Amino acid sequence: ESLKRHRYLNSLFPHENSTAFYGINQFSYLFPEEFKAIYLRSKPSRSPRYPSKVQTSVGSVSLPPRFDWRDKHVVTQVRNQQACGGCWAFSVVGAVESAWAIRGEPLEDLSAQQVIDCSYNNFGCNGGSPLSALTWLKKTRVKLVKDSEYPFKAQNGLCHYFSSSHPGFSIQDYAAYDFSAQEDEMARVLLLSGPLVVIVDAVSWQDYLGGVIQHHCSSGEANHAVLVTGFDQTGSTPYWIVRNSWGSSWGVDGYAYVKMRSNVCGIADSVSAVFV
Repeated sequence: ESLKRHRYLNSLFPHENSTAFYGINQFSYLFPEEFKAIYLRSKPSRSPRYPSKVQTSVGSVSLPPRFDWRDKHVVTQVRNQQACGGCWAFSVVGAVESAWAIRGEPLEDLSAQQVIDCSYNNFGCNGGSPLSALTWLKKTRVKLVKDSEYPFKAQNGLCHYFSSSHPGFSIQDYAAYDFSAQEDEMARVLLLSGPLVVIVDAVSWQDYLGGVIQHHCSSGEANHAVLVTGFDQTGSTPYWIVRNSWGSSWGVDGYAYVKMRSNVCGIADSVSAVFV
């Protein structure tokens, strides 16, 4: 079944430059339905259209040919959500880690398990919405603790509370946008704000090995939360650099490349920036 699917995915657009290629990886033993049920557990949320009042200040920023927050050493290593549908928590935690590091704080692995256990308007390893998690963080001013203090268990647990004097990393605010048809604006917000939380249609990512994803994504149903750390426009196909939470053996060292300016996989439909 898997090999048949790979042949189909690889045969449709063989002559395009740097098109994604698909093959055997750690998810090949799963039927697509199983893969979806375990790994694609993020709920999409409607985001407001990109507000024009911000556009005036952002619009003046010119885009470099290539930019990646990893080059500034403000992005943590790729994590592995294992069989826990907690992508929504990992993407949000990744954005918080980077936002604080951009401000000059040490880059720390923060606790995704804390968000999974304590974000009361989500469903832990059974799925959730990054926007709900961000709303919870903003409203409660919860301080995220280090991953070493509240390690990932890959299953739901009871929320462990820390005293208000316990050191940690909270957020002041977040902004949510719909950037469809405005991906250059999205790139400018990434330059100014840091890595962005996005929700994509990742059904075909089960088989992704590398290259730039340009097809096989309907963007009809967003189901997986990831973190956009940068973009690259130096080649024939400009693309977003996307950090996933399926371990570093998946994709390109744990990352995917998604074509820019075509809203491939719905990457621009639900975008959030974090402010600390």
